[in-house]
Amino acid sequence: MTNQSFLNPFAINEVKNILKENNIDVIIINLSRDLKIAALAAKKAGLDRVIYRRGSAIPIKNKFLNRYYFKNLVTDILANSQATKETVLVNNSNLFPREKIEVIYNGLDIEAFIQKAYTPPIYKKAEGEFVLTNLGRLENQKNQKFLLHLAKELKSRNLNFKLIIGGEGSLKNELQKLSDELNINDVVLFPGFIENPKDLMYSGDLFVLSSFWEGFGYVLAEASLCRKPIIAFDISSNPEVVKDNETGFLTPLNDVKLFADKVDFLSNNKEKTKSMGEAGFNFASTTFNSKITLAKIEEYLLK
Repeated sequence: MTNQSFLNPFAINEVKNILKENNIDVIIINLSRDLKIAALAAKKAGLDRVIYRRGSAIPIKNKFLNRYYFKNLVTDILANSQATKETVLVNNSNLFPREKIEVIYNGLDIEAFIQKAYTPPIYKKAEGEFVLTNLGRLENQKNQKFLLHLAKELKSRNLNFKLIIGGEGSLKNELQKLSDELNINDVVLFPGFIENPKDLMYSGDLFVLSSFWEGFGYVLAEASLCRKPIIAFDISSNPEVVKDNETGFLTPLNDVKLFADKVDFLSNNKEKTKSMGEAGFNFASTTFNSKITLAKIEEYLLK
């Protein structure tokens, strides 16, 4: 299967035959590449429903091929957040009927996550130190450069803190170079890839996210399950995962000083930090429980 497979009639028929031989009624397609061939095959096989699952809060391009597929082949769209749903039709409000776009959040196995063993700390903090953690691919979308400028601002305020940025990616060398230039190597750590998110999150007091967008912020839900308050931007799906002033704070995009104000506030209010963490745990454990999510998906598929 490649991005060009939909141009091969033999490949389309092969997928169609697989669908018919297995008596498939409903197909869920997760990648735009797969949509090109699977939707055509599903149409030929006479399936009842062709569901395109959208997992990124990025507008669908208003191209001829997309207009054809979403008008003639796709019967339903399943989005992983309200923010993802809202981006689907940004480039063409007539691309697909809005009422046929369903939102079901990604689920987490809450019990398994809570019981999973962990071995912090990634970093052993000094007395009185306030530790910020971040976890994600070191890529443009995750915008970790902002966090380095945040560290510069916090350092200028003489805050006793450390910032741990976990993950690997193409920007690692660039980020480390920027850390050198900003003279913040003494307060910023890059531990690399983190196998178990809990190892990192339980090493800190606060989780910070600087992404430009998230389809669904898994890492935010996991931070809440670790009872850590969160500071993130008031964009994309973040308001669906972080309750502003309850489980954390949401700030304007790339506003370093206001973001720093929130960090400063929590560093000086340990009780608020703890209560926000508890509120986040309660919210995430009920809203994103996979048992609830799977029941909703089952109902959605069988309706």
